[in-house]
This record gives sequence, C-alpha cells and structure tokens, in this order.
Amino acid sequence: MARVLNVLLPGREKLAFVADFAAWLARGTALPERMPGYLSALAEQFRWPGGPLPAAALIRQAVAGDAGDARWLCADPAWVQAELNGARLLGCGNLAVSPTDAVAMVQALRETFAEHGMNLHVGDPQHWQLSVPVDLPLPAFPEPEDALGADFFTQLPQGEEGRRWRALLNEAQVVLHHLPENAARVRDGLPPVNSVWLWGAGTLPAWVECGQGRIYSDDLLVWALGQKANVDVQSRSVFSARARVGDEPVAFTLLDLQDVQPSLFDRSWWPLLRERLDAGHELRLSFADGHRVVLRKRHRLRFWRTP
Repeated sequence: MARVLNVLLPGREKLAFVADFAAWLARGTALPERMPGYLSALAEQFRWPGGPLPAAALIRQAVAGDAGDARWLCADPAWVQAELNGARLLGCGNLAVSPTDAVAMVQALRETFAEHGMNLHVGDPQHWQLSVPVDLPLPAFPEPEDALGADFFTQLPQGEEGRRWRALLNEAQVVLHHLPENAARVRDGLPPVNSVWLWGAGTLPAWVECGQGRIYSDDLLVWALGQKANVDVQSRSVFSARARVGDEPVAFTLLDLQDVQPSLFDRSWWPLLRERLDAGHELRLSFADGHRVVLRKRHRLRFWRTP
C-alpha cells in the first residue's frame, strides 16, 4: 500500500510563484472543490459528534485538562488597528505574548468578564479561554481566519442579541489600553494586545476520530484535536528530521502547513514534499481556498499539462 501524506496548505495564490510546485499541480488530479477555510480542511480530517467545531473546549482540555461539561469560548489576545473610518483586526492569537504578560492581562480582564458571569483563563499564553454559563445566549462569532483583515466592527455580533457582547469587548479594550505591559510591547516593536477575539464556542465532545496515523503541526487546535482522537502529534520540525532520513513508519500522515510562509515553503518544504513524491508517496493537498489535488509519482508523465 502506498503511503499517503495529507498536507494542509494556504491558498494557491500564495504559492503560485514556486515554479516546480505549480508544474506538479497542473499535472495532478483535481478533486471536487470544498468549502474554503482552514477549519473546513480540518473537518475533512477529523470527525466529532456534530455541529460547529468546539475549538475552545478542545484547546482548554489539551492545555489544562479541566474542560469538563462547561461551555467554553476562545478569547484569544487580539490586535485591532484604528483607521480613519473604523478599525481592522490585524492579529488574533500568536502575538508573541509572554507567559508573564498573559497572566497580567488576563488578571486585569478577569473582573470585567466576571461581572457577566464568565471566567477568563490563561491556557496557552497565545490562546485564552472563557467559561460561559450554559444558559447565556451566544450569537455567532466569526472564526479568526474570516475576521482577520476585515473591518472590526462589522465582524462583531449585530442587533440586540449582540449588544451585550459589543459592550463587553469595548470594556475589555479599555482595560487593555491602560496596561503597562502593552506600553512595553509597543516600545519593543510588538503589536499591542488591545482586544480579545471570541470564537469557537461549545462543550468538549465525547469523542473525536481521525484516520491519520500521525500528525505534524505547530497549531494548538490541531494538537488538541489529535490528543482527543488519541493520535500521535509532533511538531513540524520533527517531520523535517524524519523526512530527511526516510523515517516515517505510518501509512497515513497529516502535515499542517496552513500558515507556512511562501518563501519557506519554496526553500524547505516543497523539496521535502518532492522527495516524498519521488519515493512513491501519494500527496493529498488541501488548500485554504477550497481546492483539492492529489499528486502521485506517475503524474510527472503528464508533461502536456502546464500551469
């Protein structure tokens, strides 16, 4: 049986300049288009009882082991940039928040959320979780990949149902604006953590299933899903080391490159993937734009297909 490597990638436009990769894509077998988005691609690799992915509860269980039966929201540290006619969400999670700063910021925000019956916790310094009463109505919160780069206020819950949440985020922004930790971040050339982004609501699912034998990712949500599914999860650097010596014993592997920088993909990752192709492995590529392609070694013979 051929070994299969499933690869999660950013949109094709970001990688189009890698000429050899583009040539292989043209020769590959295109599969039916899927819903765009990173979380949609994850949903093709993982299964859970149903409904939207409860990212907050899964992450909370992975980092603290105390998700229980509570309902959780991700309250990730966020960077909002003011503009002439509004504001724009430019960062959410992964803002290089130190463990010390994360504790200080969450401590400062805790009273604001507690007044609404919620408890804010530091899970990972880059990802915070909010426990929410089960009887509190929750509006739909856009996922970070949908909200990033968009007008901040249009992404907030609208109407009367969203009024409470808009006011809550405004209070949180006021608190964060006055923190000395943010002043220090700006002096150090880091973006301020001047808001939080709420998303990924739900309770811990009873089970998660995955058809992969091993997962390589640097994303905390993927680690949380893998752990719940009892699949071995390793960092991407481990994949690099194993790929160079041909040490990958499992038949089905998931490699998460959804946030890879295009230059790094060109320089480091595509050569490794090309080696897997030359060794006879099947590559199943899932792009963030919803495009799906299968690459096999024999596809090199489709020389008449060009980008």
